[in-house]
Amino acid sequence: MTDGSAWRQPGHGAAPSPGGWATPTQGRPQVQPQPAPDSWWSDALADPWRDPDAPVVVVKTPQDEIPPLEKPPAPGPGPRLGLGLVLVVSIVTALLAGALGGTLGYVFAVGGGGGLGGTQLGSDPALNGRPPDSVAALAKKVLPSVVTISIRVGSGTSLGSGFVVSNDGHVITNNHVVEGGTGNATVRFSDATVVPAKVVGGDDESDVAVLKIDTSGLPEGKLVPVEFGDSDQVQVGDPVVAVGAPLGLTSTVTYGVVSYLDRPIRTSEGGTARYYAAIQTDAAVNQGNSGGPLFNAAGRVVGINSVIGTLSEDQSTAGNVGLAFAIPINHAKRIATDIINTGKARRTVMGVQPDPSYRNPAGGARLASVEANGPAASGGLKSGDVILAVNGKPIEEFWDLTALVRKYAPGDTVEIQYLRGTTREKTSVTLVADAK
Repeated sequence: MTDGSAWRQPGHGAAPSPGGWATPTQGRPQVQPQPAPDSWWSDALADPWRDPDAPVVVVKTPQDEIPPLEKPPAPGPGPRLGLGLVLVVSIVTALLAGALGGTLGYVFAVGGGGGLGGTQLGSDPALNGRPPDSVAALAKKVLPSVVTISIRVGSGTSLGSGFVVSNDGHVITNNHVVEGGTGNATVRFSDATVVPAKVVGGDDESDVAVLKIDTSGLPEGKLVPVEFGDSDQVQVGDPVVAVGAPLGLTSTVTYGVVSYLDRPIRTSEGGTARYYAAIQTDAAVNQGNSGGPLFNAAGRVVGINSVIGTLSEDQSTAGNVGLAFAIPINHAKRIATDIINTGKARRTVMGVQPDPSYRNPAGGARLASVEANGPAASGGLKSGDVILAVNGKPIEEFWDLTALVRKYAPGDTVEIQYLRGTTREKTSVTLVADAK
C-alpha cells in the first residue's frame, strides 16, 4: 500500500509508480484498474485529496435552502429532584443567608452603616487589662523593683541582678555578684534609668549582699520596694516567676514551678564554700540572673536566684537545663538585715563538726566532734553519732547538715534524728549564732 501519489485517472497518460496497486505490463497500454461500485475505495478516483492532478480549487454548489437549526429535544418525564434535596438546599441557603445577615448587621452596627470610609472591620474591645493573678499582671507589678547590677572586678565586669527592698534605696543581691568589686556598682532600672550604688556588705557563705543606691538624682516615687513572701509556706508545685538579666538581657521574665524544697546546696565558686537549703525550680535561670528575685504567684519574693544545675563542665558555657536554685527569702532577709544593721551576718550553728570522710549508702553525717556546752551537747549528741535528719529533712552528705541548719535563725529549735550504734534516736537542739 502506498500513499495517494500512486493514484492516476485514465487518459492522463501517466504510469503508476512502482509499488502501486497496478504494475505496468511491458508492450501494452497502461490501464488503471476500476474499483467495483460497492468497494470501499469506489470514490477514490474522484477524491482530489488522493489525486495530485485534480484541480486545486474544489467548487461545491451550495444548497438552495438553509437547513433548519437543530432544536432541543422536547422535555420528557426525566428524573426529578427529590424533596429531601430541595429541603437541604433550602436549609443551607437559609443558614448562609442568616449568617451573612448577622455579619452584615454587626458590621453596620459597629460602623454606623456608612460606606467603606466609615466602616470598621473587626473590633477592638478593651482586652488590655489582665487578671491580677496572671503572669503578665505580676510582671507589670514587679518589674519596677528589679534592677540589673554591674561592677568592675579586676580587668572585667561582673553582671547580675537584684531587687529594691527599702524606700531609702537598699538592694539585695548575691554576694558572688559583687565579691572582689572595686569602686561603686551601677544599677539599671527596667525603664533604663542608671544610678550608682555602693556595696554595704555581704556574707560569702550565705551568698547574700546588700547595696545602697545613691538616691540624690532620683524622682520621688522612683524606688518601689518589693513585697516579701514567706518561704516557709512555699509548696512543691507552686508557680513562680524569675526576673533578672540572663546573659545581660535586662528585665527578662521566666515562669515555672517549685520543683523541690530545702535542697541542700554547697558551692565553692572562687574558693569560698557556700551553704543553704535551696528552693529548686524549673523556671529558666541563666548567668546574669544571679541575685534576682524569685516571685510567688502573688508577686511576693520567696527566694534569690543563685545557682543553676548544668551538664557543662565549663562555667562560662553553662546554661539552663531546668534546674535552678534560690536562697529562701526568710534566710536571705535575715542575713541582709544583719548586714544593714551591724555590717556583718550571723551564721546559725549547732556546735558540731561533721566528718567529711564518712560515706554511707544510707546517707547521714557522722559527727567528728561536738563542742562542749554547745547546743548539740546540750541536746545529748556525742562524737560518733550519725545525724540522719533535721526537722524531717534527710541528710545525704556531710555538708547537708550545715546547709539545713543555716536555714533557721539563731534561737530556733529543731528536731534531730540520729543513729547511735544501731539505735535510732531523736533529740531537740536550740540553735545559736556563731561567735564570729
